[in-house]
Amino acid sequence: MLKKLINKIIWHPNYSPEDYEIVYLHREERDGKYCNIKKIVPIDKISIKGSFIVFERGCETTSIPLHRILEIRNRKTGEVLYRKSTR
Repeated sequence: MLKKLINKIIWHPNYSPEDYEIVYLHREERDGKYCNIKKIVPIDKISIKGSFIVFERGCETTSIPLHRILEIRNRKTGEVLYRKSTR
């Protein structure tokens, strides 16, 4: 479902990918401990490869597993199209 939604935003003529963003959970090591940090990526800057979204900025490429996506929302209106359910 998530992969289908992202593809729809990217390719469907009724959507403008630059209006949408993905909020995902990034694990970062700080002082020997892992911290969970929410990061935001604009959908118009990603591609989908298998079960990952790939974000390229300059020479840096980041692969984000789909299961780390927390939310997909419209940057202009704030409308949430997807929110990961909490258990």
